This record gives sequence, structure tokens and C-alpha cells, in this order.
Amino acid sequence: MAKPQLVKPDEDRRMTVIEHLEELRRVLIISLIAWGIATIVAFVLSGFILQILLVPIKQVIGNQPLYFTRPVDKFLLYFKIGLFGGLILAAPIIFWQVWGFIAPGLRRNERRFAIGFVASASLLFVLGIFFAFFALPIALRFLIGFGTSDIKYFPLAASYINFALLLIAIFGITFELPLALTMMGLAGIVTPAFLNHNRVKFWLGIFIGSNFVTPGADPFTPLLLTVPLIVLFEVSIQVIRALRK
Repeated sequence: MAKPQLVKPDEDRRMTVIEHLEELRRVLIISLIAWGIATIVAFVLSGFILQILLVPIKQVIGNQPLYFTRPVDKFLLYFKIGLFGGLILAAPIIFWQVWGFIAPGLRRNERRFAIGFVASASLLFVLGIFFAFFALPIALRFLIGFGTSDIKYFPLAASYINFALLLIAIFGITFELPLALTMMGLAGIVTPAFLNHNRVKFWLGIFIGSNFVTPGADPFTPLLLTVPLIVLFEVSIQVIRALRK
């Protein structure tokens, strides 16, 4: 794993625009290489990953098979799963590179949180994925069972996998909210007092944002995203307060 190049103690200075761009280029290249290698591994395991992704829909439609309509659809489905699975496998390396990019902008005593940053980002991402698997059957039951019984659901594999991967990505990414707030707190952009004072506004923003980003028209998925995000928001306030002491 490529180690981020942190600023040395005797070089604690502001980077130039060119140096920032060069560092960003390095981070992107390493992250893309890690994603590419992880995608190959995930593509080999795509059959196993597919079986996991099918668990929520099977809880709703039972053993009814999913269909594809074009000869190429099945290969594209496995390839898409490989890309997404590769991103998840490469996430710790990508988070490590992100830390290496933002660390020079932090104070020297704050750079010691490197391992905590990567571990927290990875853990929150996985936690978001687990919540997505909890939300999927609830959303599917509502959406499939909505309306008259004269209209039947015909399960297309590509449509379901697109829906599932989108929901998983949304939950995984939005669960990084407390980490983003913590980094902003360490950088002095926000304070626990500011977050406490504007708590209701942030809660409302989380609720509105959850309704915008979640797919489907059911009322349950946004709520299932809103509640844990509000809890994580409150946790982040306490974390910022503890780290700034």
C-alpha cells in the first residue's frame, strides 16, 4: 500500500497550487490502480457477491427467478458488480490516500489521527452498507405491493441490481457524514457549539437530503436513512468536543 507523503516537521509550510495538483494527481493514480486491481478480484467473486445482493429481493418475491432481456445483459451485470465490489475492496486504500492529501492542511498534532481516519471511514462505509441491506426489503415490499393487484411485478435482474447498488452506494457515502464533520471540526471550520446551536437546521437538512438522494417513492427508505444519520450527527459533536480538548 502506498504510504501518503505527509509534510515533514521542518517543512511545515503551505503547499503551492502546483504542488496541490501534483499531490492530487498522485492520489488519483494510486486510487485508480487500487480500484482496478480490486475490481479484478471482485469480478472473480461476482457470482458470490450476486447471491448476497439477491437476498433482499428473495425475501420479497421468494424463489421467483430474475430475468434479463439481452444476451449481453448478464455479462454487463457481473461486470457492474465487479466494479462496485472493487470500489468497496479498495476503499481503505482510497481513504488512506485521501488522508495523505488533506493531512498537510492540518496542524502537526492532528496528523496523528491517520489510522483512526482510515479505520473510521471504512467502518462507517461498511455500516452504511449493512443499513442499506436492512432498508432494501422494506422499500421493495412497499414499492412492489403498491397499487392494484392487476399489475404484476416482473423482476428484471439489471433493474433490481441497479436499484440495489444505488441504494447501497447512497447509504455507504452518506454514513461518512460524521467523519466529514469531525475533519471540519479539527480544521476549525465548525465547532461543537455551532453544531449544537444549529442542531434543528442540520436535522431538517438531513431529512430533506435523504428524501432527495434515495431512489424510489416509498416513505420508509428516506426515514431509514435519516434516523441513523441524525444519530451519527450527534455522535460527531461529541467526538469533535473530545478531540479538541
